[in-house]
Amino acid sequence: MASAREMRLRIRSVNNISQVTRALQAVSASRVRKAEQQVRATRPYASKAWQVLRHLSLQPERNYIHPLLTRRESVKQVLVVLVSGDRGLAGAYNTNVLRFALESARGSPAPVAYAVVGRKGRDMLLRRGEKIVAEFSDLPADPTFADVSAIGRLAIEEFLEGRADQVFLVYTDFVNFLRQDPSMKLLLPLELEGEQIPIGRGDWARESADERGGAAGAYIYEPSAEALIDLIIPRLAELQVFQAILESQASEHAARMVAMRNATDNAIELVGALRLEYNKARQQAITSEMLDIVGGAEAIGKG
Repeated sequence: MASAREMRLRIRSVNNISQVTRALQAVSASRVRKAEQQVRATRPYASKAWQVLRHLSLQPERNYIHPLLTRRESVKQVLVVLVSGDRGLAGAYNTNVLRFALESARGSPAPVAYAVVGRKGRDMLLRRGEKIVAEFSDLPADPTFADVSAIGRLAIEEFLEGRADQVFLVYTDFVNFLRQDPSMKLLLPLELEGEQIPIGRGDWARESADERGGAAGAYIYEPSAEALIDLIIPRLAELQVFQAILESQASEHAARMVAMRNATDNAIELVGALRLEYNKARQQAITSEMLDIVGGAEAIGKG
C-alpha cells in the first residue's frame, strides 16, 4: 500500500486534472451552442439558393448544362474532402469520421485522394499512407464563409480541371449533444434531382409545390438564366462545404463536452477512492504508532 504522503500527492494531482476537464467542458458547452446557431443562420440563404436553382433547372426549353452539373462517363479519380478537428480530447470524434471515410473509400472503383480539413485527419491519413492533395488547419473558432471558401474553390478547380471526376464530402452530422453521425455526400457533380441538400438534420431547401407537381412556371430572368446558374452553382457548392464544417465543429464541441464531463466524473470517483485508501493508510499508521507506544510503556514498566 502507498504511503499517506503519496496518497496526498495523487489526490492533489487528480483534483487539478478535474479542474482542467471541468473548464474544458464549460468552454465546449458554450462553443457548441454558438456553432449550432451558425448552422441555423446559414439555412435560409441555402434554402432560397437551392429553390432558385431547382426552378431554373425546370424551366422549359432550357438547354444549358453547367460544367459542375455534368456527370463524367467514367470515373478515374475521386477526391474526398474530409472534415476533422485540429485538437484531441474529443473522445472518438476524429477516429470515427476517419474510419468512416476509409471504409467508404474501399468501395470506390477509382483511386481516392483526400483534401483534409484539420490536423488530426491529416496526421492519421499520413500514418496510413493515403494520398493528400491539400490540407487546411487552424480555422477560426467561429469561421465565416470567407474563411473556408478556399476549400470549396479547391474542390471546384479539381473537378473542372479533370483531376477529379467525383468529389465527396465527409463530415460529422450534428444531431444533438449526445449523437454525432459521420456522413458522406456527393458534392460534385451537383445533383438537382433530390428533395433537399442533405447537410444537417435541419429543414433544408424543400421543393416547392410546382416542382413536386410537375413543370415549373416559365419566367424571364435578368440578366439571364445562364448567368444566374453560373453564379449560384459554385456558390452553392462552396456553401455546402461551409455548412459541413459548421456541422463538424458543432459535433466536435459536443463530443469534447461529453468526453470532458465523463473525465470529470471519473476524476471525482477516483478522488473518492483515493481518499478512502488515504484514510486507511492514516489509520494503519496511527494504529502502528499506538502499538509502538504501548509496547514501549510495557517494556519500561517491566524494567
